Amino acid sequence: MKSLVTGATGFVGSAVVRRLLREDHRVRVLARAGSDRRNLQGIDVEVIEGDLTDAASLAKVCDGCDAVFHVAADYRLWAPQPEQLYRTNVDGTRALLEASKKAGVPRVVYTSSVATLGIPGDGSPGDEMTDVSLSDMVGHYKRSKFLAEAVVRDYAAQGLPVVIVNPSTPIGPRDIKPTPTGRIVRDAMTGRMPAYVDTGLNVVHVDDVADGHWLAFQRGVIGERYILGGANLSLRELLFEIADIVGRPPPRWRLPHAAVMPVAFGAEAWARLTGRPPIATVEEVRMSKKRMFFTSAKAERELGYAAGPVRLALEDAVAWFSLHH
Repeated sequence: MKSLVTGATGFVGSAVVRRLLREDHRVRVLARAGSDRRNLQGIDVEVIEGDLTDAASLAKVCDGCDAVFHVAADYRLWAPQPEQLYRTNVDGTRALLEASKKAGVPRVVYTSSVATLGIPGDGSPGDEMTDVSLSDMVGHYKRSKFLAEAVVRDYAAQGLPVVIVNPSTPIGPRDIKPTPTGRIVRDAMTGRMPAYVDTGLNVVHVDDVADGHWLAFQRGVIGERYILGGANLSLRELLFEIADIVGRPPPRWRLPHAAVMPVAFGAEAWARLTGRPPIATVEEVRMSKKRMFFTSAKAERELGYAAGPVRLALEDAVAWFSLHH
């Protein structure tokens, strides 16, 4: 079997590549010229340079593939030019699905996000059927992923054999950028998060997410989506767990959202001047007003998905950041 993985140089994509290699798939990856390829060091993959905006390179990478795993996404909660998010996440997805369709690829797995899902008002975990609309999406990243998923469902309706997976917030090794969640882990373990807001998220080991991709490839129903999550934790619980792992005192202060918002506005203004990502974003603060809790019951039931202990995921993330930051 030959599989194409987009986003293979990234955090989730590199885990998916390793999972496929364990199944003896030959793996081809699409990588931009000049991209950071540290996550591919020491593994046997075929690298083809190209871009999601380049139709000719997409036709080339899809040719002869038995499967396409479209993991690539522009995952930023702050971008000086938001149109870049839509170009990659929406237009790039459409272009890759079109190339897959023309190449006759027999199976496509598309990596969406729980960011596209609704959150019940009663505080219970969201699932694949929770009502949600574009107007509920906070910020350009969420909106772009919501629109991209709509494109995927259109292609599924046209007959493209595509399955959707919705990872929650993965943590673990090879988070080289790092992701916003990885940044929380890194800052907490080094004592740079003395306070927290009342919010929550679903945390999962990146290797469990990669396993979920493999299961979706094998057993997923075309056009369906599957949440790949782990444990629902308040931010306080997450930070206290990390503090326990590294042997630091846990953060002492809980801040109201209203106190954090001016900091985020100031950080974004400074970021626009310097070009460096802000320490906190308005989008993050707005999202933190809701607890992003989800259930993976459908994936467990239909795919045989099972996430490991969240403590192990945090320990692996801490160990990796200790070595690499």
